[in-house]
Amino acid sequence: MILKSCYHCGADCGKKPIHFNEKEFCCNGCKTVYEILNANELSCYYDLETSPGTIPKEIKDKYNYLENEEIIEKLLEFNDNETSVVEFYIPSIHCSSCIWVLENLNKINNGVLTSMVNFPMKTIRITFKNKETNLKQLVELITSIGYEPYISLEDADAKRNKVDKTLIYQVSIAAFAFGNIMLLSFPEYFAVNEFWLEKYKPLFRWLMFFMAVPVVFYSAKDYFISAYKGIKHKILNIDVPIALGISVLFIRSSVEIMLDIGSGFFDSLAGLILFLLLGKFFQQKTYNFLSFERDYKSYFPIAVTIIVDGIEKSISVNDIVKGNRLLIRNEELIPVDGILINGNAAIDYSFVTGESVAVIKQSGDKLFAGGKQTAGAIEMEVISTISQSYLTQLWSNDVFNKTNDITIKNITDTISKYFTIAILIIAIIAGVFWYFYNASMAINVVTAVLIIACPCALALSAPFAIGNMLRILGYKKFYLKNAETIENISKIDTIIFDKTGTITSNDKTQLFYKGEELSTDELSIIKTVLRASNHPLSRLLYKYIEVEPSIENPTFFEEILGKGIIATTNNAEIKLGSASFVETESVGTNETAIYIKINNILKGSYIFKNNYREGTKQVFENLSKKYNLVILSGDNDGEKKYLQELLPENTQFQFNQKPESKLKYIKALQNKGNKVMMIGDGLNDAGALAQSNVGIAISEDVNVFSPACDAILDANFFNKLPSFLTLASQTMSIIKASFVLSFLYNVIGMYFALTGQLTPVVAAILMPLSSISIVIFVTILTNWISKKI
Repeated sequence: MILKSCYHCGADCGKKPIHFNEKEFCCNGCKTVYEILNANELSCYYDLETSPGTIPKEIKDKYNYLENEEIIEKLLEFNDNETSVVEFYIPSIHCSSCIWVLENLNKINNGVLTSMVNFPMKTIRITFKNKETNLKQLVELITSIGYEPYISLEDADAKRNKVDKTLIYQVSIAAFAFGNIMLLSFPEYFAVNEFWLEKYKPLFRWLMFFMAVPVVFYSAKDYFISAYKGIKHKILNIDVPIALGISVLFIRSSVEIMLDIGSGFFDSLAGLILFLLLGKFFQQKTYNFLSFERDYKSYFPIAVTIIVDGIEKSISVNDIVKGNRLLIRNEELIPVDGILINGNAAIDYSFVTGESVAVIKQSGDKLFAGGKQTAGAIEMEVISTISQSYLTQLWSNDVFNKTNDITIKNITDTISKYFTIAILIIAIIAGVFWYFYNASMAINVVTAVLIIACPCALALSAPFAIGNMLRILGYKKFYLKNAETIENISKIDTIIFDKTGTITSNDKTQLFYKGEELSTDELSIIKTVLRASNHPLSRLLYKYIEVEPSIENPTFFEEILGKGIIATTNNAEIKLGSASFVETESVGTNETAIYIKINNILKGSYIFKNNYREGTKQVFENLSKKYNLVILSGDNDGEKKYLQELLPENTQFQFNQKPESKLKYIKALQNKGNKVMMIGDGLNDAGALAQSNVGIAISEDVNVFSPACDAILDANFFNKLPSFLTLASQTMSIIKASFVLSFLYNVIGMYFALTGQLTPVVAAILMPLSSISIVIFVTILTNWISKKI
């Protein structure tokens, strides 16, 4: 039998596809979307891409909180009571059809004025009329056609940051001035006399002066500020000699212009500042769309449903108080700690604790914030507000409040410390020598030394090398937060891995059957019983068994939460559940399994094991040659024996670790002098990621939630991790080689300066040449080493 694909989403339609308008659909949701688009003459959606849609989610009562005026006010970017503007993040945007249909929302809802999609950011900006539609209707509309927006507590608590364009303005002014000053300097270079000499030379020189003023006092201001802060903290960072060189260059050039004794070095000055700013711009521009600073607010819903005197009402999560009765629907997150009142609770805490198996809770049990309900609706009573919940306390640790004070850890600043001292000593010695040898040359030689020794090439080598490597790694799906992350990676000696979701795949679980072979009829009966259960393990096993369930429903069915199922069907008594429930011995300590008894005879068990990411064994073997490796997991040690066989023998294992235990473990290693890299995926890893020298978040989707970190690695490229770490180390070697090259330029320039031969032409050639050649050098080498992976 040939199975057909859904016309809307491309999924397998199964054996019973839904037929409509001579097309097949996998579910009523996809059919409904097609009907909506077709009724509004938007069926061209399917002409742009084949099967472009996603299966829409159920929306009944889900967005009632968008009727709350306080929440609406927090979400809207603009509202004048007539027209409103809102922007949503939509993870499911993936192709041209998505863009087309979302930008044609006005054809489905007359209240929409405009809708614009930002494809790289996966956002949509909607302008609508308040009298014809509202926020709730818009969200329900785009959700009904398969584009559910991601609305979190973070969206309500924080105003959107304005884009800082200061650096763009600084670069623009420096580029404009540099180009024009170079043109005005040509007559000086070629010693053009006659008419120009008599009439236009003073004008050209003063024009160069006036163009240089905004370059120095606006474009280069950050270097002066950084140098001042460095000196204030008794640190000679790289910006100290740069600021000194810029100051001397500007002052000497200005004096020459004012006294009419020369043309100065304004062209070299503008070029120096322009190249420095380009390096900074290139470095800042790289992957600034990813969020590396995230907390629980990015993960939590914006509102929740409370029950007051039997009436359901939506309120902001921040307004929850102790004693509230909350309704938590299927697949919703628990925002606060509380007590289960009624309902079947199967809580998925994998994002908080790392434990991959859902926890069954009964009435009276405590529920913790951050868990996801997976077995229908439940009711709970709040015992603590959001600010007092266990999950929020993960962020109360001092490690999340660390400030980045000025330090001397950066390799460039370390070299600059000695470089600055050496240049000042050379300038003083040269000044004293020329004062006694030829006093008229002393001031020229001192200023020339400070000008030519300005470490432009030194300052550019790291930003361009690291900036280019950030770009290359990002292209290969390894996104680094900033330049310092590459430097920190090169110093790592210990790598710690979380287990669940990090070295295991979230969307795959391996199932093994152990015991007496089951007949087709027995498998059919088991699947029939599993069909009535909503337990996560039951659902996994139901999908795993390939035979069709029996047509007859069980004549008796009882599910005991946390234990198992008793059912009668086709005159057979079935018991499915834990070892103690079916009264047998467990197949292994901490093993996750469903045991099967048919007519009081034990048949066997289905054992659930994590599916480890492709290349895990090879990744650990490669890393073990250079690093100390540790598995630090919140999960139980049920798979410890398997991991000991899979991973190198020197790998250390720590199981049943709470979030605070992980953080303390890393602190202990750091106190011994270790440089630690932590690789994790969930909120339970947040403290450890922040405490470590380098924190890497593994993500199935780099655009959705991941905890605060220094880098984000696409889970599909986990097997490339050793190569990425090698690239980081090689990049630092390239930077050191470029430092050697820049020092050679300084030695050559110093010769001209010390001998009193530094002319505007020599300065104009040496300074830009050193900068350009360093940029070319590091760019070519970083591209070359990246081709190896």
